[in-house]
Amino acid sequence: MNQFDYIIVGAGSAGCALAARLSEDPRNAVLLLETGGSDAGPFIQMPAALSYPMSMSLYDWGFESEPEPHLGGRRLQIPRGKVIGGSSAVNGMVYVRGHAGDFDTWANMGAKSWDYASVLPYFKRMETSHDAKSAWRGTHGPVHVTRGARKNPLYIAFIEAGKQAGYAEIEDYNGERQEGFGAMEMTVWKGKRWSTADAYLKPALKRENLTLITGAATRRVLIEDKRALGVEYERRGKVETVLSGKDVILAASAINSPKLLMLSGVGNAEELKRAGIDPIVHRPGVGLNLQDHLEVYVQQACVQPITLFKYWNLFGKALVGAQWLFTRTGVGASNQFESCGFIRSRAGIPYPDIQFHFLPMAVRYDGQAAAEGHGYQAHVGPMRSKSRGTVTLGGDKPEDKPVIRFNYMSETEDWAEFRQAIRLTREIFGQSAFDPYRGKEIQPGDDAVSDEALDDFVREHAESAYHPCGTCKMGDANDPFAVVDPEGRVIGVEGLRVADSSIFPQITNGNLNAPAIMVGEKIADHTLGKSLPPASAVPAWWHPDWQNSQR
Repeated sequence: MNQFDYIIVGAGSAGCALAARLSEDPRNAVLLLETGGSDAGPFIQMPAALSYPMSMSLYDWGFESEPEPHLGGRRLQIPRGKVIGGSSAVNGMVYVRGHAGDFDTWANMGAKSWDYASVLPYFKRMETSHDAKSAWRGTHGPVHVTRGARKNPLYIAFIEAGKQAGYAEIEDYNGERQEGFGAMEMTVWKGKRWSTADAYLKPALKRENLTLITGAATRRVLIEDKRALGVEYERRGKVETVLSGKDVILAASAINSPKLLMLSGVGNAEELKRAGIDPIVHRPGVGLNLQDHLEVYVQQACVQPITLFKYWNLFGKALVGAQWLFTRTGVGASNQFESCGFIRSRAGIPYPDIQFHFLPMAVRYDGQAAAEGHGYQAHVGPMRSKSRGTVTLGGDKPEDKPVIRFNYMSETEDWAEFRQAIRLTREIFGQSAFDPYRGKEIQPGDDAVSDEALDDFVREHAESAYHPCGTCKMGDANDPFAVVDPEGRVIGVEGLRVADSSIFPQITNGNLNAPAIMVGEKIADHTLGKSLPPASAVPAWWHPDWQNSQR
């Protein structure tokens, strides 16, 4: 059988949601192609083991950036999930919808019907919020959203320090008000990771009209007379062709979706010719507008032996693993990001542009602990950098890795924003709530005070937060650099859509998994020609004096 109504490429955050929604009608024959395989195994399922799958070739594409000229020529790692669930199966499980201002900005940039009032019904539809109940939250969706127990006193100290610094304590940053300090939410349910494979795909696979093929590396979209007819993929060394009667939908990530478009002849015509590919549709925006969140870890030594460092040995890890394996409880049942903050960097910024992930340990994302031992840290960085990068082809063959240039810190104001983010973090760590715990500053270090010293620290230590997006920008069909229209349709090609974080016109304020899932939900309705749900009438909170007050 090689004929389907819908072919979805990529079983990730958006792709699994799409597959589930499109297959709800038994008349729709849906095919889902995924390069990776099963998500079974403790490294994915155990929340505290989050640093492992994103560095394992079994689950990760293994992308890295080109040498970044403004970061000392360093190459940065770009983990992307190559497994059912996609990046929702290898990420940090942090659940942040984004601020209302993000989606209103999308609408102002040409993404009609993607304003906050229009997307809120989809966020509500997709989630079951277990700890926050309000008119802003969903209670019957497939994505389980929970909070950690916050048993470590450092979690409470961080929120209290935010209050002492003059910020508000918030009940639910995914509800009415994002700005302030409070409990962080995660996609963890009953002690295990709750990816979109769990939420959408596995239940939907019980339907006879949904077919999943794993180990299937999509090579290109088959386009004839500017219409997508199907896709070509390789599996076990054999090239196969499948045809679609209605739509091909790329949900392959902000890296692979533009790559597949270019391999299929959709992109900047001159660049495609140089790469040895016959251009079919000239869309110069394909692969442009690449955005990400860059962050540093501000680390403080802890004078009390209460941090997660006490488990950072063979015996401790075995104990945590055993407890989780047999009971799905304990340290292993949380991603350990249980407190957070969202603030504005200065007066005149209308909504938060700095996010804090607080962690009761001094450790890198790749699992390398700080040599000082016990400590705590905040991941911090600007949310809306003006820097833009590109994804281009590394060759005309599907197996050639794409060339990824983020061009981090290429705008002068990026440096000022990062300095401010670090200084505001230090101010919070300096509050009396941390007096019982505070030792010396591990990094940037007490000597890093001047602008030049902080710039050097950022240049040497800044890391990606693993939030690439924007490379198939959604916008008005008349925008020459838009790749898809507000219904996800590739401009200039019939029967072809994109639905993943690549269509974000601008990066959102927070982690990208939740808005990526929302994209899958909404594009499913557009694909099926459904009427959109009524716009939400519940407003978001904005600081009443944001023009003059920073907090």
